[in-house]
Amino acid sequence: MTWEPQANGLQQIIAILKESQSPDTATQMAVHMKLEELNQYPDFNNYLIYVLTKLKAEDEPTRSLSGLILKNNIRNHGNNLRPEIVEYIKHECLQAIGDTSPLIRATVGILITTIASNGGLHNWPQLLPSLCEMLDSQDYNVCEGAFSALQKICEDHAEVLDSAALNRPLNIMIPKFMQYFSHNDPKIRSHAIACINHFIINRSQALMLHIDAFIESLFNLSSDDDHEVRKNVCHGLVMLLEVRMDRLLPHMPQIIEYMLMRTQDSDDGVALEASEFWLSLAEQNICKDVLTPYLPQLAPILVRGMRYSEIDIILLKGNIEDDDMVPDREEDIRPRFHKSRSHAIKSGEAGGGGDEEDDDFDGGLDDDSSLSEWNLRKCSAAALDVLANVFREECLPIVLPILKDTLFHHEWVIKESGVLALGAIAEGCMQGMIQHLPELIPYLISCLSDKKALVRSITCWTLSRYANWVVSQPHDQYLKPLMEELLKRILDSNKRVQEAACSAFATLEEEACTDLVPYL
Repeated sequence: MTWEPQANGLQQIIAILKESQSPDTATQMAVHMKLEELNQYPDFNNYLIYVLTKLKAEDEPTRSLSGLILKNNIRNHGNNLRPEIVEYIKHECLQAIGDTSPLIRATVGILITTIASNGGLHNWPQLLPSLCEMLDSQDYNVCEGAFSALQKICEDHAEVLDSAALNRPLNIMIPKFMQYFSHNDPKIRSHAIACINHFIINRSQALMLHIDAFIESLFNLSSDDDHEVRKNVCHGLVMLLEVRMDRLLPHMPQIIEYMLMRTQDSDDGVALEASEFWLSLAEQNICKDVLTPYLPQLAPILVRGMRYSEIDIILLKGNIEDDDMVPDREEDIRPRFHKSRSHAIKSGEAGGGGDEEDDDFDGGLDDDSSLSEWNLRKCSAAALDVLANVFREECLPIVLPILKDTLFHHEWVIKESGVLALGAIAEGCMQGMIQHLPELIPYLISCLSDKKALVRSITCWTLSRYANWVVSQPHDQYLKPLMEELLKRILDSNKRVQEAACSAFATLEEEACTDLVPYL
């Protein structure tokens, strides 16, 4: 299909696209109404793909926005578009996959995957062969654009690509992707690994045929200079640990040493991906046997990973101690649901899976929407928690000296990480910790008055982890002073501390039950 826009119509649409980038609410509403009107005209989508792919002299944000509006139209109204319009859009996407602009290439890739998801890969039979052929292009932009699109397709259609419905294209794609592990450009190498990684969890038949070669290729890239490549290598190994332990077992000492190094990587994304390895390993029966020799190295690395970074502190407004007089935002007062201590870390305290799961742990960790996503601090805490459950009291000779160094440290960030670590080991090491609690609990109660709000808030959480022991002791010795301090913290000058104290008090109430009656 050949199509040419009318000059007046094209200028009108460009003007609307530029207006839509205005921050003014009234302008945004007017633009929305205009776009709704234009959606009544079938040719509107032709104009959008034309702006995205043909108007190379236009600014990139306008071109990209045109593609994103088209993506939404296809997602919402794709089944109602005339076949010739869809074919025109498909043709133009493949022609523009190698645009010189990374933003436009990415937008085209998103558009391609939206069309494939909406209409099904079987209705675009030339897509995969065309993209795979483009990988061989000497033009970097074409190769990178094709790989970017393929990565999104692999993510969205992993099961279909491994099925007989499409004649198992992975039989060709997997070996082809592996050829690019040695490409001279790091972004291409990264794309190639990421594409194959999407087929690990499903135990793709095509990948399993090449599993040994794939693992060897990952090892060859393990020290790559590019952080995205290293991150994808770590991600691949973590997933292989879950589904093909048999193939990794002969190499486990080297893999553990590698992950110890990557957990300390200068790039937080790589360090986070490597930290996931310890969570996965803890679920394997071999964990204790293979990890015991390395625990003295791993434990201090995990505790260091629990420290707030400078960026974390800025995002959490950690240097603002008194904010109780600042009006609450709507998200500050969303409903909260207390969970019992026994379900805490398992359901999200150190997990950080979703907003609801995070709520209980956020009282101790990062109770702020800007840090609600899974991060290195949360992953490190979760890893120490699950490993404490694996090793139990056996890990205390290693962990206790670390706690001694951190809990009493003069730098508040290090001290705070020590308090978090003490809470993380509570469930797994409780029996071994009992002899130390008569000294530690009074110290933690004193930390509730620390000058740093983030120390006070994490202390609330850690004390809640030991609430069962507290209520089993003479009440005047621990329970009464703890209640008094928690009640003070509920009236703290910092909102985060207030919330953490409320959560901790709810846990204490749950453990104490009728023992609280005399204090009512």
